[in-house]
Amino acid sequence: MSGSSRNGSVTRSTLRQQIADALRDEVLAGRLQPGQEFTVKEIAEQYGVSATPVREALVDLSAQGLLDADQHRGFHVHEYSVEDYRGIVEARSLVTDGMFHSLEDGHQRFRRADEPRTVAALAGVRRRGEEAQRASLAGDLTVLIGYDLRYWNELGTLFGNPYLADFLHRLRVQSWVCAVQHLRRLTDLRGALWSGHTDLVDALAQRDTKTARSIVAQYNAHSLELVERLARG
Repeated sequence: MSGSSRNGSVTRSTLRQQIADALRDEVLAGRLQPGQEFTVKEIAEQYGVSATPVREALVDLSAQGLLDADQHRGFHVHEYSVEDYRGIVEARSLVTDGMFHSLEDGHQRFRRADEPRTVAALAGVRRRGEEAQRASLAGDLTVLIGYDLRYWNELGTLFGNPYLADFLHRLRVQSWVCAVQHLRRLTDLRGALWSGHTDLVDALAQRDTKTARSIVAQYNAHSLELVERLARG
């Protein structure tokens, strides 16, 4: 393969990811509403790029459960129900519980919390948690989602299993996509959003999985209650 071919492939791959990230952010920001339809051509014209990386990005987002493909017509934003949200919360809870179990068994990197690499990683996760908490308390949903996704992604990576970390990240994105359509209805979110990020990372740093499970259970109950209440109107 020539150097120019490799560079072209890398450029297209990077563009594909940039478009996918931009569209995901549009969905999370509520600018692309559930059920909203669009075509590859429309998105390509919007971003001023060719159709190929756009089509690839849309297929990627469909595989992640954010979009649905309409045969011969284009794509539309996936419409999640409250029942879907319950299932997603249950799934992500099973994943985190499995991670906590691995911590108890001592099979993962967390077993040596005093290692410099682990200490530095935990400090980074905690900083993300602090930013997420500030955004939560301020009711800034867009900033919260960004930091929350980074927080859980970095926290998941600490357990040493990239497959679980990737699956958890996808579930986190899907849960936010589902929740955001309801949360955007509130004009003031101050005090309404979960903000226990630092408590969770501190518990895990101390290998206190009992407290960590309790924090996650409280978070899930809070999230479900809020979304269900907003869905009822």
